[in-house]
Amino acid sequence: METSLGLAQPAPAGAEVYFIAPADGATVKGPVTVQFGLRKMGVAPAGVNQEGTGHHHLLIDDPTVDFAQPLPASEQIQHFGGGETETTLTLAPGKHTLQLLLGDWKHQAHQPPVMSSKITITVE
Repeated sequence: METSLGLAQPAPAGAEVYFIAPADGATVKGPVTVQFGLRKMGVAPAGVNQEGTGHHHLLIDDPTVDFAQPLPASEQIQHFGGGETETTLTLAPGKHTLQLLLGDWKHQAHQPPVMSSKITITVE
């Protein structure tokens, strides 16, 4: 399905992104290994325009996200455009929030957005 650059790709019904690890409320020692899960969609690298696929973005500590635009890359919005499903983070000691957001081939959220619940972890 061809999608122009400005329009978000549709998300399949029931699509879901979630954390395999760490668990919500976990206290962890750094560096923190984060594993991403996905249901009813496939993972494809950024730049690959294939219906029903996307790639992971990790939102750290509640960044502002404009769902009408491609996601910018920053310390708080990490891109996994190679199709990665796991990462290791170095986070400062203390409480942090993590949330996953699936992006399409052009780093834009699907419609409706495929976004995990927000989890809170404490890094020792």
